Amino acid sequence: MRKVVAGWRAAGKTVGLVPTMGALHAGHLSLVEATRKAGADHVVVSIFVNPTQFGPNEDLSKYPRQEALDLERLGEVGADLAYLPTVGEIYPDGFATMVVPSGTIVADLEATFRPGHFAGVATVVAKLLIQVAPDIAAFGEKDYQQLLVMRRMARDLDIPCRILPVPTVRDDHGLALSSRNAYLTPEQLAVARRLNKVLGEIARGLMHVEEGNARLLQAGFDAVDYLGLRDAETLDAPVEGRARRVLAVARLGSVRLLDNMAVD
Repeated sequence: MRKVVAGWRAAGKTVGLVPTMGALHAGHLSLVEATRKAGADHVVVSIFVNPTQFGPNEDLSKYPRQEALDLERLGEVGADLAYLPTVGEIYPDGFATMVVPSGTIVADLEATFRPGHFAGVATVVAKLLIQVAPDIAAFGEKDYQQLLVMRRMARDLDIPCRILPVPTVRDDHGLALSSRNAYLTPEQLAVARRLNKVLGEIARGLMHVEEGNARLLQAGFDAVDYLGLRDAETLDAPVEGRARRVLAVARLGSVRLLDNMAVD
């Protein structure tokens, strides 16, 4: 992979990276397209189901894997290189160094419900950024807290890469696309499509957060891990005059549905 990238750089070309865990859908493919539009001459897509970001009771063993179909889809959108490292290549024997984010960005939200998750994400993404050395790396806004963590990590560690935010891709009903949506039954899918509608009403000032929480439970969600308004840059409590974001995770059976929207 490094030899191919070195050849591109020798020819004066710029490089983009799209880190993924596979099971690619239209949201992932939009990252490839956005990276090209942002100026990357060549795009590398990594596929690696990262064990260090999964908790002990999470779905690592069941996470969807479809390598052949993923490669076919990447070919259709013109990705230049698929990078599929093994666990042993990313975490060789004796591996003992982790990148552990701190500060307000990881004070709560996903960090509360998935302890250690962002250390796993930051570590693997730092390694991928070092291995590929891209000019641009694209991350979807759907995982908004993760996007902010990646931006902060690259800045704090002086990694010379632009972190590119890409808008969330949604289905015809507004549900944010996710590899884990494949776990939903048809009945659960109908309930799941209420999440973005509630977030939209809160974002437009038509509903308070407390009412939104009750609406989600009434709609059939089993639980709401969190639903709240935050500062869009720091994830602190919102401040008048600064951009805000409404973020939520709601549960349907074993599936955690994560979504967020910018506040008007």
